[in-house]
Amino acid sequence: MEAQKKSKGTYWLLFFISTAALLFAIFTNWPWLTLIIPFVTLFFVKAMDII
Repeated sequence: MEAQKKSKGTYWLLFFISTAALLFAIFTNWPWLTLIIPFVTLFFVKAMDII
């Protein structure tokens, strides 16, 4: 069987958006910035096709 090639562009876009949101939360001292970290890591892992 041949493996299908998946489009990862959406995951890269979501990774960059969530990274920008994390940086914004860090610089503005947002109290709940740790809530963004799971999204950053999830979208990075999905974009790299690790899981």
